[in-house]
Amino acid sequence: MTARRNVLIAALFGLSALAAAPASAQGDYPNKAIRIVVGFAAGGGNDIFARLVGAKLQELIGQPVIIENKPGAGARLANEYAANQPADGYTLLVAASGGMSIAAAIYPKLGYHPTKSFVPLTMIANFPLILAIPQEHPAKTVPELVAWMKANPDKSNYATSSPAFTIATELFKLKTGAPSQAIPYKSSGESLVAVMGGQTLLTIADGPPTVPLVKGGKVRALAVTGSERSAELPDVPSMKEVGFADVNTGLWSGLFVPAATPAPVVKKLEETLRRVIADPDVNGKLKAMAVTPGGGPSEEFRAMIDADIKTVADVVKAANLEFKD
Repeated sequence: MTARRNVLIAALFGLSALAAAPASAQGDYPNKAIRIVVGFAAGGGNDIFARLVGAKLQELIGQPVIIENKPGAGARLANEYAANQPADGYTLLVAASGGMSIAAAIYPKLGYHPTKSFVPLTMIANFPLILAIPQEHPAKTVPELVAWMKANPDKSNYATSSPAFTIATELFKLKTGAPSQAIPYKSSGESLVAVMGGQTLLTIADGPPTVPLVKGGKVRALAVTGSERSAELPDVPSMKEVGFADVNTGLWSGLFVPAATPAPVVKKLEETLRRVIADPDVNGKLKAMAVTPGGGPSEEFRAMIDADIKTVADVVKAANLEFKD
């Protein structure tokens, strides 16, 4: 009886130790390097966001933060990959509306869901898009560009690296009647290089890679989507000003972890990342990229994404757009 009692006590202690191990691991989180997965090649807007946030996160947590680029399929490959990583807080994802709310609205066989496969931690930024063309192109305004495209349909292609940019450009075509064929690239940075080199006529891209090229005279910005000008490009009119108010697509980027990540780890990550984005240096650098910094609470971000999915589905239906998985 004594021997049996000792065995039972030992077993109970063993179970207690096993139960305590995850709690202990969560308590000293993080104790090793964190990866931030990005679904685009280096140089694009999301990569720039990831490196800016990652550098400050590393400073605050005292552990290495490694950026891992996994470009392809408009970031869907990286997003699905991240969704299937261990839910331990050591794999984060920087993802944009193109691969999240937009993808969820247009791909019925998507291998993940933005708010079911992930915990949305916080938004990094939201932003309008910028219509850019080669610096040497004769068009100086959007109406001039539309007229040129109608006169030269065989030369009127556009660069895109995700469904977000495709939808924005197709909406531009729908509202202006301009013809154009999509040419896919792996990042908005690559799309802009194609515009600079004359391989494509235009791109509607995000601010981080576009603004420096506009200011440096490498590409010409003709308009920003929506109704307001960008503070970083005050001389560039809004689409509303040039007569195309319905071309109002805006995007966002944010941080995510797999859905099964323990609540204490999620809480610590959310709080720390919100501190990162509120940091004056990070905040200032985000604003300099022609974006509006985020940093709001997780639940607010989740609700916005769910609403976004419905809005995008309505736009795609109205524009009669089709996308293949």
